[in-house]
Amino acid sequence: MINFALPFPDISPEIFTIEIGDFAFALRWYALAYIAGLVIAWRIVVGLVKRPALWGGGGPPMTKNQPEDLLTWIILGVVLGGRLGYVLFYQPGYYLSNPTEILKVWEGGMSFHGGFLGVVVAGLAYCWKHKLPALRVGDAVAVSAPPGLMLGRLANFINAELWGRPTDVPWGFTFPGQAAQDCPGVDGLCARHPSQLYEAGLEGLILGGVMLWLAYRRGWLTRPGAMIGVFLVGYGLARSFVEFFRQPDAQFVSEGNPLGLAFEVGGYGLTMGQILSIPMILLGLAMIARARRL
Repeated sequence: MINFALPFPDISPEIFTIEIGDFAFALRWYALAYIAGLVIAWRIVVGLVKRPALWGGGGPPMTKNQPEDLLTWIILGVVLGGRLGYVLFYQPGYYLSNPTEILKVWEGGMSFHGGFLGVVVAGLAYCWKHKLPALRVGDAVAVSAPPGLMLGRLANFINAELWGRPTDVPWGFTFPGQAAQDCPGVDGLCARHPSQLYEAGLEGLILGGVMLWLAYRRGWLTRPGAMIGVFLVGYGLARSFVEFFRQPDAQFVSEGNPLGLAFEVGGYGLTMGQILSIPMILLGLAMIARARRL
């Protein structure tokens, strides 16, 4: 029996619903998080390119009007990459058998790592088309990313999804739903780690604060690629840490693998989130080292 469980707050996933005849339009917190995150990112990039002193002798990589154009490309990269990443990384067998389900984004299923790759491809294509320095543009985008991550994780919490493993810590929440309350060995209400809030704090608030400090106070935008490296390392470490508290993806859980490890040897291993984060951390460290030598 969990003695110190916090009740899940009564917040509807839908902010409001407009019904016109048989048609109903609902604005959900998750959609608002995406919209607000992208708008905040755009404004951060605009603010950075308006301050030439932050970039050193080379000046800003874009004009003050180009971030708005880049935003359109990034939106496509996030949506397409996030969906395809979820399909390929987490449930390839199911979607190969049901290809028409791939396009049903509204039913859920997005991967951060896939969305990240989509942003990289979209950003590189935009820089190639407009002959912009890719690393410097990438640095600006990297600095702007954490607020969107924080808002997205807060929306995950409101939606009562991607919750953590069962716990008896005082700040555990009793998430609603049969799946969240299916905790073998627990008598009564099952409290779980609010892993979405852990990620919001680490990936969004703390990482975002560090990156803004490095950009505005430590001059790291003068070293092409350095801020991309900080983001990769920071996100990879934060995600790898939270995976110890996050409920594993159901497709990896079995009677012999209750921790949902995607790679396992002798009872020890890594979750899919940790596996996908390792290349990010290594690449980020390499980019920081390279930038520091320039």
